[in-house]
Amino acid sequence: MIQGSSVRRADHAIDSQFLDRWSPRAMSGEPLAREELLSLFEAARWAPSSGNGQPWRMLFALRDTPQWPTFFGLLASGNQAWCVRASALVVFVSKILNAYTGREAVTHSYDTGAAWGYFALQGFRKGYVVHGMEGFDYERARRELGIPETFRIEAMAAVGKPAPKEVLSETLQSRETPSDRRALAASVCEGTWQLE
Repeated sequence: MIQGSSVRRADHAIDSQFLDRWSPRAMSGEPLAREELLSLFEAARWAPSSGNGQPWRMLFALRDTPQWPTFFGLLASGNQAWCVRASALVVFVSKILNAYTGREAVTHSYDTGAAWGYFALQGFRKGYVVHGMEGFDYERARRELGIPETFRIEAMAAVGKPAPKEVLSETLQSRETPSDRRALAASVCEGTWQLE
């Protein structure tokens, strides 16, 4: 698997793991032991959250299990084309209501995004492919996975063991490289709004 730092450059000093982690699609199709996947969930468990509310919930299916066809069937066809070799599929969900106040937890999605980031970094550190996506049927996911209305479906991720990019279609092979990021000044400003 390509290390992102071989093609990416940071404008300011950061730990190399942030450059090296990226979202490849080429996976081998080898099974992933449940225990291996649980270490990614364990990392997500330690993410920060407002008031320690921990609103994230994660549902998963390992390949070659009875749950796999349901999760795989939720994917858009473009994602099915490469997720067919994933070892696990994970749906990230956030609890909308604050457990203490009963009111909407304004940061539930933000906090769940932090858990996803920890999950993705732990997967990278273990040498796995971890690729997040929005290309799946959210309503069917709610219905078929029994997700209550008091939870928001955030995203889905595929996890697997890396493979050469040649397992992908030619179109996807051309995209199988770490992507760059816009300049920091396009996302950050001091003081009042000066961004697009």
